[in-house]
Amino acid sequence: MIGSAEEFVRLRSSSNLIDYQRAAHDDAPDAVWLDVIQRFPDYRFWVAHNKTVPVSILQVLAEDSDERVRGMVARKRKLPSELAAVLARDSSEIVRAATARHRNTPPEVLSALAGDPSPIVRKIAEQRRENPKQVGQ
Repeated sequence: MIGSAEEFVRLRSSSNLIDYQRAAHDDAPDAVWLDVIQRFPDYRFWVAHNKTVPVSILQVLAEDSDERVRGMVARKRKLPSELAAVLARDSSEIVRAATARHRNTPPEVLSALAGDPSPIVRKIAEQRRENPKQVGQ
């Protein structure tokens, strides 16, 4: 378990493969994740990248100012349908496209994305509506 924001930053910055993998796979209390987000903004993407980060933290990161962070949230396997609905209305085409590709995006959200202003997002959403098991291209 990762016990502090400093430990997460050290692990993520390490050239040691074991440390680096811990940053991607070890869990941490919500307070640690929130501390990283607040004090180490350059590591927000890597918080979202962590395999064990809880949905409560993903909800915080879904409102991040950096579209890369929001895009990572949209690609998380554990993305709940409610958060997919939020990200489907994101200002970034990249985030909306990632949401359209996601296996957990509900049909009603895909329907909304099929009317997106972006032709890329529309195409992905239409493909997913036609074949819900297939991840959009």
